[in-house]
Amino acid sequence: MKNSPLVLVFLIMTSCAPIRVYYDYERGRDFTQYKTYNYYKEMKTGLSELDSERLLNAMDAALQSRGFSKSDTPDFFIDINSNSYRETDGNNVGVGLGGGGGNLGGGVSLGFPIGLNNLNREIVVDFVDENKNGLFWQAITGSSYRPNASPEKREAQFKAIVAKVLEGFPPEK
Repeated sequence: MKNSPLVLVFLIMTSCAPIRVYYDYERGRDFTQYKTYNYYKEMKTGLSELDSERLLNAMDAALQSRGFSKSDTPDFFIDINSNSYRETDGNNVGVGLGGGGGNLGGGVSLGFPIGLNNLNREIVVDFVDENKNGLFWQAITGSSYRPNASPEKREAQFKAIVAKVLEGFPPEK
């Protein structure tokens, strides 16, 4: 009974889908030169206006906690794009029927999917230095997405995504 809260926390942690992040960056770049950032003015995130605001607020809070500041004349710009896609579950149940006799044969087969298609979202975060050869760091995230999630859950998911994204910035030497 006294372990109930611990079990509850474990179930909540394991029920959340993982956030996968892949990083790419320009080797040889001096990342210590970057102190200020801003977003492209015409950035189209592919998210709803409310979700875009949640994501940008999470990004601002995380970057500022790491010592970066938002500026009108930034050292680098941030571009964010996203798209949603359905991931089909590969589990199917097949039903077959066949017959034959003599020189004649035939058959019918049907496959039924088991489970639901998962809705996922990919978010691409680019850090671009317009003064020095453009794109210098990129993170591509993939995670499950629930369009009917509450605003609080959406905000928490964006904070988790941003935390995972910024784990790889700046890259370790």
